[in-house]
Formats: sequence, C-alpha cells, structure tokens
Amino acid sequence: MATTFLSMSQVHYEAEKKQILSGIDLSLEKGRVYGLVGQNGSGKSTLLKIMARQISPTSGDVHLLGETAANWKARAFAREVAYMPQFTPATDGMTVRELVALGRFPWHGTLGRFTKSDQQLVDDAIERTDLERFRDSLVANMSGGERQRAWIAMMLAQNASCLLLDEPTSALDLLHQDGVLALLRELSHERGLTIVVVLHDINLAARYCDEIVALNNGRISAQGRPGEIVQSDVLKSVFGVEMGVFPHPVSHAPISYIL
Repeated sequence: MATTFLSMSQVHYEAEKKQILSGIDLSLEKGRVYGLVGQNGSGKSTLLKIMARQISPTSGDVHLLGETAANWKARAFAREVAYMPQFTPATDGMTVRELVALGRFPWHGTLGRFTKSDQQLVDDAIERTDLERFRDSLVANMSGGERQRAWIAMMLAQNASCLLLDEPTSALDLLHQDGVLALLRELSHERGLTIVVVLHDINLAARYCDEIVALNNGRISAQGRPGEIVQSDVLKSVFGVEMGVFPHPVSHAPISYIL
C-alpha cells in the first residue's frame, strides 16, 4: 500500500500582487521519483521551494507525514527533507568530505559532537556517489557532474527521507545528466526515498521519473506516468508547441520531439 509522504491541498502563492501558483493539489508517495516539468515561469521552482519550506504559501495546506508542515521544527523538518537549489552556494576552500559532512548538521547542530555514526554516514554517502577518489579534493575544482554528485552526497549524509532538487542537470553534458538522474532513481528505489526533481527536458523526465507533474501558468495541467504525459496532445497543452512522440527502440520509453 502506497504511503503518502507530502501532500498539498489548494495551495496558492502570490508575489508582488502576481499569482504564481493557483489551486495546487498534490500527493507524493514514498519511494517514487517525481519530475516537475513545464515552460519557464510556470511555477516549478516556486512549488519546490514551498515543499522545502523555503517560502510559505499564500494560502492552502501542506502536510508532511500527515502533520502540518509549518508546525515542524526546523531541525526536525531538515531530518526529513533535503533541498538543493538551482544555484548552490559557493564552496571556496571546501573539500568534498567537508561539504558532505554538512549534511549531518540537522542531527547534531553547530556545537554538537561529530560521532563515529556521523562519520560512517558521510563515508557511505561518498562511496554511494562514487566520489572516494575526490574525498580530499576541493569542490570548486571539480567538474560540473562531480560537483552535483558531491551535493547529492551531502543530501544522502543528511539521511533525509525526501530529496528536492531544482534543475540538477541544467549545466551538465549528456553523459553527466544521465549519471546524475540514474543515481537519483537508484537511490529512490533502493532506500524508499521520495525524490522531486525540476527538469527542463521532458525526455529525461520520461526516462528517469516514475511520475511527471506538468505545470502551466501556475497550475497542474497534467500528472501521471511518463506514458500518460508524453502524448502529443498533452505536451502541446503543457509546452504550447506541436510535438511528435515515438517509442525508444530498446526501452520503449516514449520520446518526444518538436514538429
């Protein structure tokens, strides 16, 4: 039986008298990867920030594990939800090991003792993201794909049940896009994590996500399995352009293209 991790009911968000999100109803289950897609300005990043409690909705209800999200204390919330913004903070002078260790902050605070258990979680996260050889390397000197894996390792060390990532593949080449999204899917299915990722590429979403949530003008215009969303009529309603669809010759996953 599916377990709901996070839910939203009639969520609205307004900024500077402009409606950004309207009437969002959404339920996210444990152990699934959700892709947020839509045109620029459709509200994807805003929706993710509300999930991450970076901003509060103007109105509506958000629940985490059945409890009002706003009622969670900050550290308790961070133990459940890890968030990676589109533009990650500077890491000047910081090694991979130091960055990943920051993921343990919600569990012991600034002055708390870093235990053997914390170190084990850090080591496991570095190993799971295939960064052992970069353990003592400066994050700033790494390639884009390696840096993204380091941030994901930090989220894993946080030991959260939910990972929220805003366009983690936007600055990566095709090889590293594939590597990052394949890793996220594996982690979700292995550990029962709820993962929400904002993506521009509908074909990447179709390949790696269990479910796609499409936004248009601040509303959810379509939601379902990749095969249900990657249809010519649905894609036109989401992206506003004529698109064709054909099955991948090997995986049979739907692939779209602009006509």
